[in-house]
Amino acid sequence: MVEEALKQFEVTKDGMEKIAKRLNESFVEGLSREEHNSSVKMFVTYVHSLPDGSEVGDYLALDLGGSNFRVLKIVIKEDGSIDQVATPEKLPDAKIKGSKQEELFDYIADSVIKFTAGHNIKTTLPLGFTFSFPVNQLSLTSGLLVRWTKDFDVEGVVGKDVVQLLMKAFERKNVKNVDVVALVNDTTGTQMALGWGNPDCYVGLILGTGTNACYMEQTSNIPKYTGDKSKHPQVIINCEWGAFGEKGELDDFRTPIDEELDKGAKNVKEQPYEKMISGKYLGEMVRLVCHSLIEKKLLFGGKVLPAFEQREKFESAYLSTIEVGDGKDLSMIKNLKDKEKQLVLPDATDDDCKIIRKVCEAVSTRAARLAAAGIIALVRKINKLEKCTVAVDGSLYKLHPHFKDRMIAAMEEMEPKNGITMKLSEDGSGRGAAMVAAVAHRMKKQ
Repeated sequence: MVEEALKQFEVTKDGMEKIAKRLNESFVEGLSREEHNSSVKMFVTYVHSLPDGSEVGDYLALDLGGSNFRVLKIVIKEDGSIDQVATPEKLPDAKIKGSKQEELFDYIADSVIKFTAGHNIKTTLPLGFTFSFPVNQLSLTSGLLVRWTKDFDVEGVVGKDVVQLLMKAFERKNVKNVDVVALVNDTTGTQMALGWGNPDCYVGLILGTGTNACYMEQTSNIPKYTGDKSKHPQVIINCEWGAFGEKGELDDFRTPIDEELDKGAKNVKEQPYEKMISGKYLGEMVRLVCHSLIEKKLLFGGKVLPAFEQREKFESAYLSTIEVGDGKDLSMIKNLKDKEKQLVLPDATDDDCKIIRKVCEAVSTRAARLAAAGIIALVRKINKLEKCTVAVDGSLYKLHPHFKDRMIAAMEEMEPKNGITMKLSEDGSGRGAAMVAAVAHRMKKQ
C-alpha cells in the first residue's frame, strides 16, 4: 500500500524525455517575441560576457532574495584573488516582506548607508543589485517586476522598474557613493561567479528555496533580441523556468498531492515546476503524503503527530537529515528535533521511520529527476553536451545528501557519457552581482 502511494512520484526516462522536449518548445517560444505564449519567460539579461580575467577593482553588491538580504564589498585583485566583506545574512522579516514600496527600498538604502560608513567607503563604487524575483529586464540597469514570489508581497512594486525605485530611495536617504551599473537575477549571478576562471560555464542553476536556470545563448537564436547582434553575439537568458507547467505542460506528471499543495499555497496555479522541485515545497509535500498514509492507518497507527497537523509544519530541512546514509541506522530519524528542541517523530517505530524515509526519498528523487530533465533540455539546446559546466547554488543542492548524485544519474540516463559537470558556485547572488558589475564596468570602458 505504501509503495502504491509512492509510485505516483516516479518519473521514468521516457517521462524525463517528454519534459525536456516540452521545456525546449517553451524555450524556443519564449525567445520568439516579447508577447509570447510560453510559460517560461526567457528574459534577456543584457549580460553579454562572462568575466575574462581582466576585471580588477572594488565593487559593491546588494543581494535581496527569498531568505536573505546582504550588502557586500568585493575586491578583485590583479593576481585574480578575490576578497569579500559582507553584512550577516539577514532574513527580511514578515513585516518587510509584506510592506509598502518605500519601506522596502528605504530599508535597503539604510543598509547601504550603514555598510559604507562602517567600512569607510568614501569613493563612488560600481554596484550590482541582485533581485531574485521575476523581472523583465529592459536594459542592464532597468527591469520591471513581473510578480512577487517566495512569500514576498510588497505593495506598489509589480510592474515598476526596481532600479528606479532603488535610486529614488537613495535620493530620499542621500546615498551618494554608489553607481548602480547592473540589475542581476541570482541565477545569472551564480553563472557569473563561477564563470570567473571557467570559460565553459554556459549554464547557471538555483536549487534552493526556489529554482531557476539561466544560460548563454547566441543572439542569432533570439528573434526578440533588439540589440546589435553583430556587437553582442551572445547574451545570458534568465529562463524563469519555475513557471513551467502554468500552461498545463506538467499536468500528466502532477499528482493529487501536488494539487492539494497548490490549493494551500499563496500563489495558486503559479510556479508548478518550482513547486515540484524546490526546497520551499518539499517538506510540505512529504507532510501531505504522510498525512494521507496516517489516514489510511499505514503510519503511526493512524495517530496524527503535531509535525503533520499544520501546513508547512514539516520542514524541508528535515529531508536532509532523514535521508542521510543508506537507511540502516534509524537513530537520526528517531532523534530528529525541531527548532524548539522537541522530537519531531516521538514514539516512531522502526517501520514508521522506514516509511518516512521512503516518502522523503520519493519526493526528493522526483525533484532531482525533474531538475535533471531541465538541465539536459538546456544543454541540448546550446549543443554543449560534450563539455559544459553548470554553476549551481542553493540550499537544496548544498545540504541534501543525495540530490546532486540523483541529478547526475538521471542526466546519465538521458545522455550517457555526457560532458556536463555540475560545480558549486559559492555566493552567486553576492559575488556574482559584483562580477556582473565588474564586466559592465569593463565593457563600458572599451
